Amino acid sequence: MGWNGTRRTVTSAALAAVAALALAAPPPAAATGTRTGTAASPGTVAAGRESSPKPPPPRLPRDFRGKGKWIVRDLDIEVPFTWEGRDGDSQMTAGGPQYPIWFTNLIYHDTLYTLTYKWPGLDEHPCSRIPGFNLDDLNRAFENARFVGPQTLRGTHPQRRVNHWRVGVVLPELPPGNHLRLPLALGDIYVDESDRGTFWQVLQFGVQNLYDPALDEWLVMDTFEHRPGTVTLPRRCEPPR
Repeated sequence: MGWNGTRRTVTSAALAAVAALALAAPPPAAATGTRTGTAASPGTVAAGRESSPKPPPPRLPRDFRGKGKWIVRDLDIEVPFTWEGRDGDSQMTAGGPQYPIWFTNLIYHDTLYTLTYKWPGLDEHPCSRIPGFNLDDLNRAFENARFVGPQTLRGTHPQRRVNHWRVGVVLPELPPGNHLRLPLALGDIYVDESDRGTFWQVLQFGVQNLYDPALDEWLVMDTFEHRPGTVTLPRRCEPPR
């Protein structure tokens, strides 16, 4: 859902361009919930509705637009965030020239791009380009997500009822038992209970967040509309071949 330099690989994209997929110093409400792991949800996740049949997994639509916040908790950073899609291409942009962090991620013409303009301690700012990745690849990764359960995001207006999913890449792939495993990339994805194509929150955790000391970053959406957005390849990035 950011994926900077070496940390933002195809694996990162499969976790959320999420997952996308994103969050830090929590919003005003206190955090409660059932999510396990290192980072607490800034969206205040309350779980525990009656069990129901497993819903279909998240699926990012071809056309959408939304605004929210990108949050890096351990750095005490919260910046504006936009996420937009048009005809299968998509773009995330966090921060801007006046903020402590500023980056953009794109799925553009079957190519994954990431360009980090600003990040604490970062001196190099190349535009990375990984061909052979598109929206269909991302949604196929979501098909293997694990359903955590239905939850309610408090601290939002209005409170949102969501389905909580988890995507992960663990290496090496070994059978159950006492084996050394590396959680290369993990993502917690919260989509609208009534529409799996409406994304409200994403947590990214793992090696794909290498620039952040705690390895975790969140995105929290305030709005998410199913209307075509704007996707623009930065001038620094080489066009698709």
